[in-house]
Amino acid sequence: MERSNSSVVSEFILLGLSPPHDLQLPFFVAFTLLYMATVLGNLLILLTIISSPHLLHCPMFFLLYHLSFLDLCLASFATPRALLGFLSHDKAISFQGCMAQIFFLHIFTGSEMLLLTAMAYDRYVAICQPLHYASLMSLRHCLGLVVVSWSGGFLHATIQLSFMINLPFCGPNHVDSFFCDIPLVMKLACTNTDALEVMMVANSGLISLVSFLALLVSYSFILSAVRSRSSAEGTSKAFSTCSSHLTVATLFFGPCLFIYLRPFIRFPTDKVLSVFYTAVTPLLNPIIYTLRNKEVKAAMRRLWTKRRV
Repeated sequence: MERSNSSVVSEFILLGLSPPHDLQLPFFVAFTLLYMATVLGNLLILLTIISSPHLLHCPMFFLLYHLSFLDLCLASFATPRALLGFLSHDKAISFQGCMAQIFFLHIFTGSEMLLLTAMAYDRYVAICQPLHYASLMSLRHCLGLVVVSWSGGFLHATIQLSFMINLPFCGPNHVDSFFCDIPLVMKLACTNTDALEVMMVANSGLISLVSFLALLVSYSFILSAVRSRSSAEGTSKAFSTCSSHLTVATLFFGPCLFIYLRPFIRFPTDKVLSVFYTAVTPLLNPIIYTLRNKEVKAAMRRLWTKRRV
C-alpha cells in the first residue's frame, strides 16, 4: 500500500461515536455486550452446522454457514478497535491500517450482499421450482455461489481501494466515524474528488441497489407462489418468514444505499447507520435466519447433549 509522494498524512484520527466523556464507559459496556453476543451467536451457528453433516450438505444451511462466517468477519474488522477507543485517548490509525479497514469493509459487505441474494434465490428455487431444486442447488452449485460471492466482494473491494490508495492527503486527518470508509476519507484528500465520488456510486451504490432489488424480486415470486398454492395459514407463515428476512436485509442494505447512492453530501446520521450494517445486522442474521429454524435448534440440542455426556 504505497502512497503518492505528495501525501504527508501518515495516520488518521478516528473520532468514533463521540459520546460525552461520562458516557464513554456505558457505551463501552453496551458495545462490548453487543459484540460478544454477535461473536458467540455466529460461532454457535458455525459449530452447529459443521458438526451436523446433514445440515452442512443442505443448500440452505450451507449458505447460512457462510453467512455466519461473513457476519463474524464484518463484526470484527473494526469493532474491537472501536471498543479500545472508548477507554483510550489514542484514536490514531496508520494510513496502511485505514486502507486495510476500507478493503476489509468492502470485501465483507460486498460478499454478504451477493450471498444474501444467493440465499433468496435458493428459497425461490425451493418454493417455486421444487422439482428442479436438487439439480439447481446441488452442492457444486452452492459452492459456486459462495465462490462468486467472495470473488465479487474481492473485486468490489479492490476497485474501491484503487480509488483511495494514490490520493494525496495533506491534512486534516480526522475521520468522523469509528472506522475508515471511502466517503469520509475521500473528503480529506487534497484534490478534487467529484469524479471519484461518482465512480464510488457506480461501484458501491449500484452493487447495493442491484442486489437488494434482486432479493426483493425473489421474495415477491416466493410470496406469489405460496399464496396461490397454500392455505391461509401457510401463506401467513410464509409471509412472516419472508417479512422477517426482508426486515434484516433492509437493515443491512438500507444504510448502504443511503450512504453510497448520494455522493458529495454527508449527514450526521451516517455514523449511526454504519453501526447497523457493521454491528447490528451481524447479530440479527443468526437470530432471524437460523435460530428460528427447527432443524438448527434440534441440532443445537443434540450438540449440547453430546457435550454434556
